[in-house]
Amino acid sequence: KRLAEILSLDEAELLEDTKQNTYYVSVKRRIESTEKDQIIELQNELGEKYQKAGVISLLDDYKRYYPYSDLASSVIGFTGSEDQGLWGVEFQYNDYLAGTPGRIVSAQNGISTQMPFDYNQNIGAIDGSSLVLTIDETVQSIVEKYMKQGIIDNQVHERGVCIVMDVNTGEILAMASVNGFDLNDPFTINADQKKEIDAIDTEYLIKNGYIEEDKENPYNISDTEKKELIAKAQAEAESAALARNWRNKAISDTYYPGSVFKMVTLSMALEEGVVNKESRFSCSGAYQLYEDTIHCHNTAGHGTQTYQECLYNSCNPGFIQIGQLVGKTKFWEYYQAFGFSDKTGIDLPGESDDQFFIHDGVEGNMLDTDLAVASFGQNFSITPIQMITAASAVANGGRIVQPHVVKQILDAEGNVVKNVSTETKRQVISESVSKEMCQILEENATTGSGKNGYVAGYRVGGKTGTSEKLIDVNNDGADDYIASLCGFAPANNPQYAALVFFDAPLGGNYYGSAVAAPVFASIMSEVLPYLEVVAQYTDEEMSNIDAAAGSYTGMSIEDATKAVEADGFNVTIKGEGATVLSQNPVTGAAIPSGGTIVLYTDETSKTEKTTVPNLVGFGVGEVNEIASYSGLNVSVTGTVSASDSTSIAQSVPEGTEVAPGSVITVSFSCNSIAD
Repeated sequence: KRLAEILSLDEAELLEDTKQNTYYVSVKRRIESTEKDQIIELQNELGEKYQKAGVISLLDDYKRYYPYSDLASSVIGFTGSEDQGLWGVEFQYNDYLAGTPGRIVSAQNGISTQMPFDYNQNIGAIDGSSLVLTIDETVQSIVEKYMKQGIIDNQVHERGVCIVMDVNTGEILAMASVNGFDLNDPFTINADQKKEIDAIDTEYLIKNGYIEEDKENPYNISDTEKKELIAKAQAEAESAALARNWRNKAISDTYYPGSVFKMVTLSMALEEGVVNKESRFSCSGAYQLYEDTIHCHNTAGHGTQTYQECLYNSCNPGFIQIGQLVGKTKFWEYYQAFGFSDKTGIDLPGESDDQFFIHDGVEGNMLDTDLAVASFGQNFSITPIQMITAASAVANGGRIVQPHVVKQILDAEGNVVKNVSTETKRQVISESVSKEMCQILEENATTGSGKNGYVAGYRVGGKTGTSEKLIDVNNDGADDYIASLCGFAPANNPQYAALVFFDAPLGGNYYGSAVAAPVFASIMSEVLPYLEVVAQYTDEEMSNIDAAAGSYTGMSIEDATKAVEADGFNVTIKGEGATVLSQNPVTGAAIPSGGTIVLYTDETSKTEKTTVPNLVGFGVGEVNEIASYSGLNVSVTGTVSASDSTSIAQSVPEGTEVAPGSVITVSFSCNSIAD
């Protein structure tokens, strides 16, 4: 009874198990330390007689423990009951990680009797190797933080993906398929999934084909049959939910890349020399190709444009014309050269193939309409890892590098067994074309369709995309989309690329410029300084940059006030004391230029709180006014324009109680961009 309580086992079943006619019965493996301690207590309580009889024994056993729970779960993967790798790098590198079990070889004589112990041969176990990943824990944490918030803010139905990659080496610093699983408990679904599965009823059975609907009597099955079918449906739904949680969307899901692909199309055209500074492309708001009318997001049209303006405006009719100049044969050749027709070969399981145009049984055999839509990234499917690998080639001088997540393999003593070095597969475009594309994409991130992804102080290049999905994910009758941005920094010397991808945002906006770009900007604003990419601020940016709060604690009110004002901040005094006991923000904290430092002069004032208001959906001036009324500081990120920007997210949720003077980071995006 006590053992069943400690181990959370059924008492009757445990008792039955122990009646087996064997030397011992294993009742539970890999128990937690707390359970072990309770069993030791039970052994002591049972006394010496039971201990000698060996009624309860503990055997050394080991299990994987992942200290960061769900961090990078789809990359790391998990193991089975015998420590065999089942997913992620655990599966991919299982032969290195597993080691070799030890064994005892015993001898028998001619009549199968065991020989004396002296004849036994004990062969020791060989420990497995360790892996050093390219994944950076800090970068991964930053990525997952902003991606999870982006999913909430934009009501994303089918999860999100972000990959951060070193464009020159192919090392993956972060790969997030957000809302995955707990590495320590991979076979348990989350509460929302369980709630949906528990709600499975007869209507579900009919809708999903478990029973045929009889118009006269749609429920013409017995209660027993219905229970059995519901149990079957629930088991299958749980398996599907687990597979969904484990799935690494970054390499296993294919999608229409949309306008992000325009950087590839333009690279083709420049490399082939079919466009130049005199080239012009017209847009009336639509393009007529035989019976098909292909629309631009700007229904009024862009008029006459250069090839650079076609990209800045993300103009579909303009890119159809650029694609026609490249031609179907060259387009297919470059598509293959950029690596889209093959798996990247990343060292992870489950990578999917692309899906390109096939006519008369020949892949790459394109119709005129295929070339038209392919030029702006529609009607063919690729994986996110293929897209960021191609974008890295656009940025790094034209080289396709091998993406990978393992940097080194170490033996049990920590010696390097294998180094994974940079592998360049081929040169796809020239360095000169790559350099020009970096300049064009930087301009796009500054003033064009990608400017919501701009990061102050860093020369970012990038392109947004909004691509259609073929299925209605929530059955509401409305079209669903994928919002993405792929970019890199610094544009004048590219080092790191990032792809941000949200699958089916169902909130107020679905454009890549409004959904993915601000999240890209938030991620890169933290990742680039962490990776020691040097910031280069303009004079205007320098005037808005956050400054560090000084140390004012212990000063008199008069001296502290002078010091705060000398540092360029406003001051608010709380309490009736004569000396500053504490301050908010604390010493060294980043605070907006012209922000407010709150000085506390007695113990009572230190407990004062203010409620964070809603700061989303307003212009810059309104946000500052609302925050000021609540005694809060605002740090601004994203694209800020006095007349054309709206706040889209805040770092501290509305209704949270915080100390006066706290800094709330508010993200803004430009309203007029639709791409």
